[in-house]
Amino acid sequence: MKLSYFTMPLHPPGRDYLRTLAEDREAILLADRLGYHEAFVGEHVTDRAETITSCLMFLASLAYHTRDIRLGSGTVNLPNSHPAAVAAQVAMIDHMLGGRFVFGISPGGLRSDAEVFGNLERDRKAMFEEAIAQVLAIWSGEPPYDLAGEFWTVTTRNTLDLEIGQGAILGPYQRPHPPIMVACMSPFSDSVANAARRAWSIVSANFLQPVWVRSHWDKLVEGWAAGGHAPNPADWRVARSIFVADDEKTARRYAMDADGPYGYYYRSLMRKLIGNGRPDLFKTRRDMPDGEVNHEFVMRSLVIHGTPDQVAEQILALRGDLGEFGTLVYAGHDWAEPELARRSMTLMAEEVMPRVNRALGAR
Repeated sequence: MKLSYFTMPLHPPGRDYLRTLAEDREAILLADRLGYHEAFVGEHVTDRAETITSCLMFLASLAYHTRDIRLGSGTVNLPNSHPAAVAAQVAMIDHMLGGRFVFGISPGGLRSDAEVFGNLERDRKAMFEEAIAQVLAIWSGEPPYDLAGEFWTVTTRNTLDLEIGQGAILGPYQRPHPPIMVACMSPFSDSVANAARRAWSIVSANFLQPVWVRSHWDKLVEGWAAGGHAPNPADWRVARSIFVADDEKTARRYAMDADGPYGYYYRSLMRKLIGNGRPDLFKTRRDMPDGEVNHEFVMRSLVIHGTPDQVAEQILALRGDLGEFGTLVYAGHDWAEPELARRSMTLMAEEVMPRVNRALGAR
C-alpha cells in the first residue's frame, strides 16, 4: 500500500494568509523528503478558510523544489475554467514537473464558487463532461481544433499561423496525457464507474464514512467491466483524516479536541455539506436520523488517531472492511501545533506504513 498526501487546505479564517500558504507548502516539501508517493492540492476561489485559489499555480511553486513526489491537482474544478486554459496550463505544469503530474478533476463542490462563476443553476456534471472531452481533444488534435459544445467553443481558425507557432496549444509532457484522477465523495457514485470505464483512477473522500467508501469498489468493478478493463485496485486511493503521536494522550488531545484542527475541519465540513443537503455523507446507515449526525459522532467515526501501533491497527481494520486499495491518502489539516503536525506525518511514513505493509505482506 502506498502513502500519499492531500490538502484542501482548510484553515481558520483568522489565520495569517502568508503563514498558511507557507505551511501548506512546507507540508508537501516534508512529504517529499519522507517518501510520500504523491501530494494533491485542492482549489477554491470564494472561501476564506480554503485559501488556495489555483492548485496549478500552487504546485508550480513546488515544481523545482521537490525531487521524487508526484504532484496532483486535487482538483481542477472544470466548470469554472475554459477548457483551452485548462489544457494549456496543465500541459505547462506537466512539463515543469518532468511528468510528475497527476491531473485530478471534478465538477467542483463549493456552491459559492459555482455562483461566482455563473454556473450555480447549470448542469455542472454536463459542463464537466464537455470540458474534459475538449481538453483531451485539444491534446490529441491539431489546430485550429474547431470544437463546438453546449458550453464552450474552441477554435483558432481565424488567427492560425503555424509558421510562427500562433494558434497552437502545446501538449503535455506525458503522452497521450497525464494520468487522470477523479475525486469522489458520494455513496454508490456513478462518477466512480464512469472514471473506471475510462481507465482513470479515483480518490474516495476522507469525510465519507467507510461503509460508503466500500460502495466505490463495487462501482469500480462495474466501470472496469463496462470498459473492458481488468480490475486494478492500484487505481483506488482512499483518503482518511489521520493523526499519529508518540503517546496516546497527545494523539487523543490533538485529534479529538472539538476546538482543535481536526475538530474545526469537521465542524466546517458538516456545516457546508449538511447545509447543502448532504447529511448522508456522514451517516453510517441509510435510515440513521439526521439528529444523530452530530460533531462528536463524526469525529469518532472519521478520525484515525493514536500511537503508531494503534494507527496501524486501525488502517488494517479499514483495509479489512474496504478490501484492497492501492494508496492510503493522508489528509492534511491546519498546523495548530506545527511540531506535532510534522511529527505525525513523519511517524506515518516511517513507522505506521512499514507496520501496515509488513502485516499485509504476512497475510
